[in-house]
Amino acid sequence: MLSVRDLSIEVSGRELLNNTTFTVDLGEKVGLVGRNGIGKTTLLRAIAGDGVLRRGEVTVSGELGYLPQQPRLVDEGGTQTGLAHVLSGRGLDHAGEQLEKLRLTLEEHPSDQNVRRFARAEEEYRTRDGYRGESAVRRICAGLGLSDDRLDLPLAQLSGGERRRLEVARILFAGSDNLLLDEPTNHLDLDSKTWLMEFLRTYRGALLVVSHDLQLLDQAITRVLHLDEGVLRQYKGTYTQYVDARAKDEDRLRRIAAREQGEIIRLSTLADRMRHSTAKRARAAKSLDKRVERLKEAAVTPIARRRAQLVRFPPPPHSGRLTLQVDDLAKAYGSKQIWRDVSFALDRGERLLVLGLNGAGKTTLLRILAGEERSDEGTVTLGSGVSLGYYAQEHEGIKPGTSVLGHMRGGTASTETEQRALLGMFRLTGDIARQDAGTLSGGEKTKLALAQLVNGRHNALLLDEPTNNLDPPSRTAVSNALKTWPSSMIVVSHDVEFVRQLEPDRILLLPDGQLDYWKDDLLELVPLA
Repeated sequence: MLSVRDLSIEVSGRELLNNTTFTVDLGEKVGLVGRNGIGKTTLLRAIAGDGVLRRGEVTVSGELGYLPQQPRLVDEGGTQTGLAHVLSGRGLDHAGEQLEKLRLTLEEHPSDQNVRRFARAEEEYRTRDGYRGESAVRRICAGLGLSDDRLDLPLAQLSGGERRRLEVARILFAGSDNLLLDEPTNHLDLDSKTWLMEFLRTYRGALLVVSHDLQLLDQAITRVLHLDEGVLRQYKGTYTQYVDARAKDEDRLRRIAAREQGEIIRLSTLADRMRHSTAKRARAAKSLDKRVERLKEAAVTPIARRRAQLVRFPPPPHSGRLTLQVDDLAKAYGSKQIWRDVSFALDRGERLLVLGLNGAGKTTLLRILAGEERSDEGTVTLGSGVSLGYYAQEHEGIKPGTSVLGHMRGGTASTETEQRALLGMFRLTGDIARQDAGTLSGGEKTKLALAQLVNGRHNALLLDEPTNNLDPPSRTAVSNALKTWPSSMIVVSHDVEFVRQLEPDRILLLPDGQLDYWKDDLLELVPLA
């Protein structure tokens, strides 16, 4: 069970939570929702004790499993395999290594003492279900779309999406009584999401999950916590039921607020009429003033309607007809060949969607095109006047210790006023501009990275999962902006709605390097790739 009592959180002078109390009992699945930057990730970090200053009381009964939005995988010595990392969720990696050392020692020196040491270690390993641990790990990883051969590779050779899946697998394998999951479906394809939703639906512990995956919220949860402006409101049921209840709440509060405001205006007007008349009517006016003050203090605050978010990418600078030419690219990590003989050309205004299973090298291809990584063979040639902008799914371009405004320097927005206006387009407003970019939520980092792209005035974009972590309104705004932007794009995305709006011209299938023209029936491949 998770219990939160009178919890208050302040980050960089912003109050994200004020005297909040709630519980998540065993068997409950609770979704935490709210717009980007409102404090959902910070709340999970506070509960997990992950470096967030807080006031109030947090009680966790039993073991706690916590999946941060950006997992930090520790690979001591650079040799840890994916299998060992997941086994570490129960400490079985070190236990297995120790058992093997004792076995070798026993073979060399079969003394009574070594026999006893090995017997004790083996009994403990058996008690912790160690002998069935590896098969359980491989079963969980298969459900999350990680094949056996990928599990045996060092972490350094795995893609960002594969490492993310490994961390999800490690948290699930640990078998904790309580789970805090921050965007667990990021980087998951359709089959993996389906498996995870079924796992969470049957999970018997206490679950608190942050997700913008509406399908997950509809199928796996039983209650919604909505966070807005430091206030947490609770709704029973699925996400769809919450949306309906939230809309009714908004209408009800607006009607109440309108009636109260009307009564305040009526009494204030009446008091003003009586104020400069007889002494008796003046005393009555003062009495009305007091009633007005009491009404104002007790007045309901309506839930504000937020204006639709509007994002605009500026017209791209002119370039030649050819955006880039790719000839015979090849890439391998050690003995593992990722792909070879990848060739294609991208013309001005053309949109290319890159598809492939996790580990097929989609991110690697974009990093090579962006000049962030070298290919083993082949060439990439930019066309005349081409300026490439690269959106990295892991936000490598966002540097902790530098303010949000500091990340906007050096672009076309030369003054602070222009930089703030551009950030405001992505709803990074007010004190957020002075905030350390390293403290931003995942959704806010996505918005900052997109704002940097706009500020760069590029005429070709490389986009690696640009809608990850975005709340639904922001996702719609970014999709609409890119749909109407007239220049070249190479895109990696699992987001079906985003791809549908983007309307790509062609697809590139990895690792085969096969090119084809886009057809709407290919949409069914997007969540699988």
